[in-house]
Amino acid sequence: MLQKNTVAPDFTLFATPDQKITLSEFKGRNVILAFYPADWSPVCSDQMALYNETLKFFKQYDAEIFGISVDSKWCHMAFSQSRNLHFPLLADFEAKGEIAKQYGVYNEEEGECNRALFVIDKDGIIAWSYLSPTAVNPGADGILEALETLKTK
Repeated sequence: MLQKNTVAPDFTLFATPDQKITLSEFKGRNVILAFYPADWSPVCSDQMALYNETLKFFKQYDAEIFGISVDSKWCHMAFSQSRNLHFPLLADFEAKGEIAKQYGVYNEEEGECNRALFVIDKDGIIAWSYLSPTAVNPGADGILEALETLKTK
């Protein structure tokens, strides 16, 4: 898993069936990457719902959040609409898990992303990372603490 002070690998992934997001387009802003195993699973559903409720706090730190899993852009669209999410879910679908592999958080055995968080600073450097047990919602406290540290930087 990539660690603090590492340059965050750039990527371009589908956010909707006809829109892609490129990480480097967010240089100058803080970025949160929340890798998770799968749409529709109970822990993932709770985790994404929590981040949806925490968006106003992330915005206070000039931070954008992106959920990333190996689910398809269509699955993400249905999941996001059903949960009324207000942040993009990115499809690391083809080649499967390619971005998760670059960040060192792809679970080869399960064929899905590990539950991992990254806070990337305005210069594109990883400021904080955390690998959570698959069955545990990592919450938002670590993200907010990392963003607070960046604020004083």
